[in-house]
Amino acid sequence: MSTEMVSLLSSLAPNEGYTCSRLETVRFMRADRPLGRTPVVYEPCIVIVCQGYKRGYLADQVYHYDKQHYLVLSVPLPFSTETEASAEEPLLAITVRLEMRVLLELMGELEHSVLSVTTAPEGIISTPLEPELAETTLRLLRVLTSPQEAKILGPQIVRELYYRVLMGARGGAIRAALASQGQFAAISRVLQRIHTEFMQPLHVTRLANDIGLSVPAFHKHFKTVTGTSPLQYIKSVRLNQARLMMIRDNLTAASAAFRVGYESPSQFNREFRRLFGRSPGEEVKEMKAAFSLFPPI
Repeated sequence: MSTEMVSLLSSLAPNEGYTCSRLETVRFMRADRPLGRTPVVYEPCIVIVCQGYKRGYLADQVYHYDKQHYLVLSVPLPFSTETEASAEEPLLAITVRLEMRVLLELMGELEHSVLSVTTAPEGIISTPLEPELAETTLRLLRVLTSPQEAKILGPQIVRELYYRVLMGARGGAIRAALASQGQFAAISRVLQRIHTEFMQPLHVTRLANDIGLSVPAFHKHFKTVTGTSPLQYIKSVRLNQARLMMIRDNLTAASAAFRVGYESPSQFNREFRRLFGRSPGEEVKEMKAAFSLFPPI
């Protein structure tokens, strides 16, 4: 099965970087060389690696995702990743964005006994790839090679893939995150807002007030979910978005800085270098291939 998955992904993602599929929620990832720890921002998604190896680092936790393990994020998170790959054996992976509407529909159809299991919600997990999920992923890759099958069958298979994740070994943590009505859910709403409104002024006091928390309590719960402070999170989202704009839209550093909310280009350059270890120009040159985005094959 893994041999066929690698073959399908190789044809669906012939270029290094990211390639769109015939479904809006699905993209393919390819790396033809190893990459050291690199700051990234992942939206809520499932990442299934069919060849190669990735590690994710968040606070003091390490998350492994390879052909034996997959990664799930129930909230958008900035963290850093490390990639093992080569031209002979490139990293090949499929990423599936989580559509909350579909997930909540599935949650509504699950047995009450499944939902009542008390598990702490988690924003990110890595867990062994079960045979059922691997088989669902293979069928998804097969239909994505055909425009007609992708359109007609693809959404149903993505829905099944969501179900497999919700019912997997660590599905309880994801179900708890989706069903959470407490502070995790409140912080999750703030994270979605930051990712939607990162171009606008975002004040920590206002964000805390909007979910009914004092600033100290907001900081505490925010760090529990994300591993970082609200200000660092906002800064990381803006800088990562600026990097993608420079790589994918060919914006200058000054234009990207303005687009993500910086008024001072010099401040943008300082904070960019602090996060990525290089100037904007150096980072774009080095990471152009890794973060390029290609249309469907």
